[in-house]
Amino acid sequence: MLKEENELLSRVGPGTPMGQFMRQFWVPAMPSAGLERDAAPERVRLLGQDLIAFRASDGRVGMLDEGCPHRGVSLALAHNKDCALTCIFHGWKIDVSGKVVDVPAEPPERRAAFMARIKVNHYPTHEAAGILWVWLGGGEPAPFPRYNWTDLPESHIRFNVGKIKSNWLNGLEGQLDSAHVGILHQDWANKDKAKFGQSNIDNATVDLAPRFEFEEQPYGFREAAVRNMPDGTHYVRVREFVMPWYSYIPQGGGREGMQLLTISVPVDDETSVQWDVRYNLVRPLTDSNWPNMTRITDMTPILGGIENRYGQDRAKIDGGKWSGFAVLRHEDYAVAMAQGAIADRAKEFLASSDLPIVRARRALMNAAKQHAAGEKKSPEFDPAIEWGLVRGFAEIIPKDSDWRQLPRG
Repeated sequence: MLKEENELLSRVGPGTPMGQFMRQFWVPAMPSAGLERDAAPERVRLLGQDLIAFRASDGRVGMLDEGCPHRGVSLALAHNKDCALTCIFHGWKIDVSGKVVDVPAEPPERRAAFMARIKVNHYPTHEAAGILWVWLGGGEPAPFPRYNWTDLPESHIRFNVGKIKSNWLNGLEGQLDSAHVGILHQDWANKDKAKFGQSNIDNATVDLAPRFEFEEQPYGFREAAVRNMPDGTHYVRVREFVMPWYSYIPQGGGREGMQLLTISVPVDDETSVQWDVRYNLVRPLTDSNWPNMTRITDMTPILGGIENRYGQDRAKIDGGKWSGFAVLRHEDYAVAMAQGAIADRAKEFLASSDLPIVRARRALMNAAKQHAAGEKKSPEFDPAIEWGLVRGFAEIIPKDSDWRQLPRG
C-alpha cells in the first residue's frame, strides 16, 4: 500500500476524504443510558471533533460543539436545565436545538438581534438499541438504517465498548479477518463450542487456512471463509462488511442463536472505540458475561501500552496458553494497538489470508474518492437496501452446497 493510500484510509478529521465520507453515516456516539435528564453534559469526541451531549428536561438529546460560541469555554461546565445549557462564564444559554436563547451580559434592547446572528453547530441525533447516534454530515440526514437489531427490545441486546489507542482501521481489519480466529483465539475455541453450539469458532481450529469467497453488496460485501472438515463437509463463516465500520461476526445457531456485530468508530486518527453488540432476535439475553455498559466518554484507553505488553500475562503462556490474555477481546485490542497507533501498511507482506482486508481497503478507498468527487452518496441514502437482511452466520454445509443459497435475515 502506498503511503498516501494509508493516509487516505486512516485520517478522519474534518476536511479529509475519509472523514467526510464517514460523516455521511449515522455515527454511534455513546450508550443512551449515559445521558440523564438535567444531568451534567457529557464530552464526546468523534472523528476528531470535540462535542458535548446532554439530555434536556423533556428527554430530548442535544449534541453541540463542545466550545461555547462566545469564547470557547467547554460546555462540559455548563448548567443543564430548562431544556438548555447555560455557560458558566457569561451565562449564554443554548437550547437543545442549538438556538441561543439568552445572553444576559448584553444590553436588553439588543439581545434579540444579537442572538439571531449567532451560529451554533447543532448535530441531529437518533436513539436506537440503547445507543445514541449522531449525524455529523450537515444537510438533511440519511434515513436511519433499520438493521434487524436496532428495533429490538432492550432485553434482547447487550453491548460492551472498549476505547483503545489505535486507529479505527486497525480495529476494523481485525474484525474482518477470519484467518486469525483459529490461531489468536484458540484458547477460547473449545469453550465457545459448549456455550454457543456446534458451528462456532472451535471449527476454525480444524482448518487454519480458509478459502475466501465474496459477494459484492451496495454497502460493502459478504465474505465466506470456507474450511474443510474431516468428514468432507465445509464449515463456512459468512460475514457481512457494511461500510464504513460494521462487521457482522459469524455465529452459529441460526436466527434463534446469538448474533454479534462489531463497530470500529474513530475518536480521532490515533484512538478508536470498539463496540461489541450481541443480540438475539427471538428471546431476551440472560448472559451475565455481556452486561450493558453505560458510559464511554472520557474512558481511559484500556490495557496500557507495549511497555507492559498491553497486560499480557507471560505466566499463562508458560502454562500452555496461547495469547496470555484473560479476555478474548483483549487479544483483539492488543494486536490492533501493537501495529502502532496508525499502522505502516507500506511495510506489510500480505498473504492469501488477507483477501478480505485487501477488498475492504479497496472498497473504502474507492468510496471515499467517489464521495469527494461528488459521484457517490453513503449507502444509507439508498432506499433499495434491505438492512434487515444483514447478518453474519456460521454453518456446516455439504461440500457441494453454495453458502449464497442459505437464508439471510
